[in-house]
Amino acid sequence: MAASGAEPQILVQYLVLRKDLSQAPFSWPAGAMVAQACHAATAALHIHRDHPHTAAYLRDLGRMRKVVLEAADESTLKELAETLQQSNIDHMLWLEQPENIATCIALRPYPKEEVNQYLKKYRLFK
Repeated sequence: MAASGAEPQILVQYLVLRKDLSQAPFSWPAGAMVAQACHAATAALHIHRDHPHTAAYLRDLGRMRKVVLEAADESTLKELAETLQQSNIDHMLWLEQPENIATCIALRPYPKEEVNQYLKKYRLFK
């Protein structure tokens, strides 16, 4: 008997968070770092809420997947944002206010294979 349909596509929301903010001279506490990632993720989901991948991701809350990667510093994060922009990859570069500091990038949910080439050089955030 043939399968009734294809397996549902696995969608992942990737976040890239600045590692240097958790180190001297910044030394932001863990809670502040987590908040930056949450802000970026929420903003990306909201901005891209009408995209079919985002809608599918939000329909099954128990299966949401997020991967948090680290960028060395602000210039690395901004370079990634520029690459994503030029490649038409939907994302949100979160700027902490009022300082206007780039802290995190969140992509809308994507199939891993569609964005892996842009993120493979980044390690998991530690």
